[in-house]
Amino acid sequence: MFGLFKKKSKKEILQKKYEQLMEAYFHLSKTNRRASDEKYMAAQSILKQIEALG
Repeated sequence: MFGLFKKKSKKEILQKKYEQLMEAYFHLSKTNRRASDEKYMAAQSILKQIEALG
């Protein structure tokens, strides 16, 4: 309850975005290869940013 108004760190925000992109990539991989590849590349760029933060 005390963490209700706690701001998320930049790393936590990027991690959530990465997870969303990977989920979209997985679902698109079954139907649209080009769109899934674009989601994967976006997810990889987010992962690099997360690694740079440490």
